[in-house]
Amino acid sequence: MSILLSYAPAYPEMLLAVGAMVLLMIGAFSEDNADTGAFVGWLSIALLLVAAGLIVLQPEGTQHPFDKVFVVDQFARFMKLLIIAGSAVALLLSFDFLRNKGLMKFEYPILVLLSSVGMMMMVSANDMIALYLGLELQSLALYVLASIQRENVRSSEAGLKYFVLGALSSGMLLYGASLIYGFTGATGFSEIANVAKAQTSGENIGLIVGLVFLLVGLAFKISAVPFHMWTPDVYQGAPTPVTALFAAAPKMAAMGLLMRVLGGAFPGLEQQWQQVIWFIAIASMLLGAFAAIGQTNIKRLMAYSSIGHVGFALVGLAAGTQEGAQGVLVYLLIYLVMTLGTFACILAMQRGDEMIEDIDQLAGLAQNNLTMAFVLAMLMFSLAGIPPLAGFWAKVYVFWPAVQAGLYPLAVIGVLASVVGAYYYLRIVKIMFFDEPREKFVPVSANLGLVMGAALIFIFAFAVPQVGGPIVEAAQAAAKSLRL
Repeated sequence: MSILLSYAPAYPEMLLAVGAMVLLMIGAFSEDNADTGAFVGWLSIALLLVAAGLIVLQPEGTQHPFDKVFVVDQFARFMKLLIIAGSAVALLLSFDFLRNKGLMKFEYPILVLLSSVGMMMMVSANDMIALYLGLELQSLALYVLASIQRENVRSSEAGLKYFVLGALSSGMLLYGASLIYGFTGATGFSEIANVAKAQTSGENIGLIVGLVFLLVGLAFKISAVPFHMWTPDVYQGAPTPVTALFAAAPKMAAMGLLMRVLGGAFPGLEQQWQQVIWFIAIASMLLGAFAAIGQTNIKRLMAYSSIGHVGFALVGLAAGTQEGAQGVLVYLLIYLVMTLGTFACILAMQRGDEMIEDIDQLAGLAQNNLTMAFVLAMLMFSLAGIPPLAGFWAKVYVFWPAVQAGLYPLAVIGVLASVVGAYYYLRIVKIMFFDEPREKFVPVSANLGLVMGAALIFIFAFAVPQVGGPIVEAAQAAAKSLRL
């Protein structure tokens, strides 16, 4: 009994892993049809909700099971809830699309579950080996999901690109981890932190080079510039529900892992890693703002938008303070809601059995479906950071800590990039409300409508203290446990 209790901090991950195996058996011994796929899909969502309940019920404080290679604290719990929310909603969004395309296979939700286990391991990693195991468990499942539409050339190409560049990033991350181990003699974050805090750590070139390679590998995973090259092609080529998943849950996990590594393993090398974060934040904000201007495909536009938003989130991290970490967590939560709401609208862009991705096809949507046009317009305003919507407050929470830390150029560039980026968001609104209407889309399904409505309510309600206040307090508690 005591052994079982010692595993309690990892019960959510164990539940999802065992549940995925059970669902795999159910699928393997059932008829391979859409009904089986939908049944397994709904059971997967139920498993994710139960795992979220287990996380909420965990006692406060920090626990270090499995000989301290795994850590469960307020930060890990906060990030895991975001990951589960992203995975569950992405699954919910996928049902209609997969059924229409004949892809409603039981393997799809199981792969989402397994990738979620990897993501949750990532944010609880307290050791380089645990970090890599979580990262690869997430990545291997996502490589398959990207190319799950096998008869589609774009989907196969997206999966191949993601796999090749993902393998390259994993190699760089492993090389960095091996250098760090070689120059510290440890793989645990606490032991590495003890070496990094030493007075001579700034002169330890091997450790700094290892840190840089580690950051390069993680920058690939969050699609930060200049390691973003896979993002537009994979977002455009992968099936749209898979793109929604990529834009949501893995982004949360990778940002959480980056914060965990910098706060847990390298607290003594702030000057070194802040320079790297500075650079990739500025580069990501600027590329996300300017490269999206000429895009005509809405999924490709959302890829550049996500690159820009990663840059904004990194502004808070660059501050290197607890307030900055809190701002990043608030930003990630708001970004998750805005992104899932937007992809619900993109999945509703359908005529007959054909999915529409061209932005110009949204012309006159306000005359054909005013509700959908209004929701998408509000989401675009929020992504652009227009007050009083949630997206505006997200940017306030990351820019203000940067100003307090004296990083004025970073904050100014962030504001300017927001202004430039507003152009391509407002262009979509202009097309929907002022251009000549095109042929109507099919009616919005209940699943998509539910996600759209929830996202719309949230982006308006966040400014209300009773809604935004508890979220900010939870982010503050999570940031404290990170000890940035």
